[in-house]
Amino acid sequence: MTGFPTRRLGRSGIEVSAMGLGTWPLGGDMAAGDLKLGYSGIDESETIRALERGLEAGVTLVDTADAYGAGHAEHALRPVLAAHPEVLIATKFGNVIDERTRQLTGVDVSPEHVRSAAEASLARLGRDRIDLFQLHTPDITAAQADDVLAALEELVDAGSIAWYGVSTDDPALAQPFVAGDHCTAMQIELNVLDDNSAMLELCEKADLGVLCRSPLAMGLLGGKYSADRPVAGADDVRTHQPEWLKWFVKGTPSPEYLVALDAVRDALTSDGRSLVQGALAWIWARSDRAVPIPGFRNAGQVNDLVGAAEFGPLSPEAFDRIEQTLRGADAA
Repeated sequence: MTGFPTRRLGRSGIEVSAMGLGTWPLGGDMAAGDLKLGYSGIDESETIRALERGLEAGVTLVDTADAYGAGHAEHALRPVLAAHPEVLIATKFGNVIDERTRQLTGVDVSPEHVRSAAEASLARLGRDRIDLFQLHTPDITAAQADDVLAALEELVDAGSIAWYGVSTDDPALAQPFVAGDHCTAMQIELNVLDDNSAMLELCEKADLGVLCRSPLAMGLLGGKYSADRPVAGADDVRTHQPEWLKWFVKGTPSPEYLVALDAVRDALTSDGRSLVQGALAWIWARSDRAVPIPGFRNAGQVNDLVGAAEFGPLSPEAFDRIEQTLRGADAA
């Protein structure tokens, strides 16, 4: 494959590959105090080779964050981005990081931090401009949102960023940014087991692009894990229990999610798709704005991901069958 279907990234008018690649795993170890928040067992050189494979296959968008590995993911991306200046980079801000200890030490959304976070990400990434700068910690007051928005527009004027967005599943937290002149996307949780109608509706009305985090439910939709095959690695985020983690319980897949997955497995793998490819196909069928950004460890995983483009979205029949099974409703 030498190309990839594209989708418009909201108001920017930029055409990006219909799938990006997420780099949370590339960050490796990270924590907030004693709470482990990274992925363990990462072979960085192998993951970088896998990323290169994705870019060769036509992926044009890479998503990262200063929080991933407390800056490490951005550092690791630098040589790849230098070799691929055409690739768009999306990163995030709002966490305070300690690169030496790989700790997330707090949250700061002051205008001063917004500016310094952009400068630090640019330095780590080796880029002159961030294509999409996303607020990673949106649980803020209306007054804070106004200040962040003003700081983001100043960064656009300075040429440090091109566009901005917010990573949130709460329309009320997203709404203050919608009016921003250079707001072009929201990053939302969206996968076949977890629909997100409210945020999709907001993005449709506001003409915003949609980046989909957790499109594979942190690996659950890969089909590898079961009650008998839990996640390995004491330092893996999925073996701990951040309050937002719902697909795994101490490394073991959540039973209710396994039941739901089994109920739609046949529909997802229709027409010869792998389970992963079916999960991406559901997202593409759900919204023509949606760009999933799955994480990955190795080239085999990336080959499976990019192979989804050969099949495209699920058929309306398969999509309707899944919606009826999971949500008792026809296609939205």
